[in-house]
Amino acid sequence: MMIEIGITGKPNVGKSSFFNAATLSKVEVASYPFTTIDSNRGVAYVTSQCPCNEFNVKCDPKNSFCEDGVRFIPVELIDVAGLVPGAHKGRGLGNKFLDDLRQAQAFLHVVDASGSTDEEGKSTEPGSYDPLKDVEFLEKEILMWLYGIIDKNWDRLIRKASSEKIDMVKIIHEQFSGIGISVEDVIEASRKLGKDSWDRDDILVFVKELLKIAKPRLIVANKADLPTSKENIKRLMKKYPNVVPASAEAELALKRAAQAGLIEYKPGDSDFKILDEGKLTKRQLNALEYIRENVLNVYGSTGVQEALNRAVFNLLDMIVVYPVEDEHKLSDKDGNILPDAFLIPRGSKPRDLAYLIHTEIGDSFMHAIDARKKMRISSDYTLQDGDIITIICK
Repeated sequence: MMIEIGITGKPNVGKSSFFNAATLSKVEVASYPFTTIDSNRGVAYVTSQCPCNEFNVKCDPKNSFCEDGVRFIPVELIDVAGLVPGAHKGRGLGNKFLDDLRQAQAFLHVVDASGSTDEEGKSTEPGSYDPLKDVEFLEKEILMWLYGIIDKNWDRLIRKASSEKIDMVKIIHEQFSGIGISVEDVIEASRKLGKDSWDRDDILVFVKELLKIAKPRLIVANKADLPTSKENIKRLMKKYPNVVPASAEAELALKRAAQAGLIEYKPGDSDFKILDEGKLTKRQLNALEYIRENVLNVYGSTGVQEALNRAVFNLLDMIVVYPVEDEHKLSDKDGNILPDAFLIPRGSKPRDLAYLIHTEIGDSFMHAIDARKKMRISSDYTLQDGDIITIICK
């Protein structure tokens, strides 16, 4: 199953521009609130070094693609309706927003780092609004959404736990099972609470811990190229651990120019190369130079690819593993070299990979082979990022 990442934030901060830049979709973009009413879904890619260069082979990707030794692995993005204060009470498009995010494994919270949109998402004087307020209100809205799920049923849950002698963790997990929260997430959050028995006052503390674990968030400080953004980005990075400066518009412009054959550029690159200056108008050349001077030279990239990579590899702590059927040729049964790249949680074992490939393969799993070392590995071996693994079945 593909990893799902939700793009969140208030209206008019560039969520749809980020979505378009990451997926090259054509989603409506406008400078007024609630441009996005129904959620948009699209495929974006995280990047990792492909082993093809290490082995000096030409790979034949099937579930991903490779460009100059960089493997692009698909994830699903959900661009949802803009969120405004009071969304957990149904204000604005709040109920739809929260419903759309049920299965998101992580959030990319896009904020207008330039401070040129107010709390409702309406345009205002650049620098007149504090983007840190957006981070606080989004956290509160999602927190109160999760809190409400437990709070409204608290008395009944307590009675059930007492009368049926059921562990409270199990009961709470049942309440959250429909929104992509695992029993392991609930157990970890309850441990951090540090109490065996709870009362109503403990719910909010518990939900705060659960939100950090089950729905981690990365802040995308968008419109980073604008003059009023720099100081706000510094303040965001000082207060929050996961912040990526970004310019979704710059990424979109570079990708479209690359598609048109005007420049050489890969997502995440720190620069681009103009292929034929004669094919570009003066306006286009000025726009490209603006991106180079105000985005790439300042931040090292447009931030879009970095945000995707950090969400998957840092927040969700995923690694990339390459399953092959022939450990000598690094191929599948049809001779395709390094055909698949799988995202799998760090700490996974070979059997976990087998089940990810197919249930029947997991059920018939015997052992695995490390294709680099051409050696059998034990079933309790911890898979490492970039491993090439052959699964042996009964």
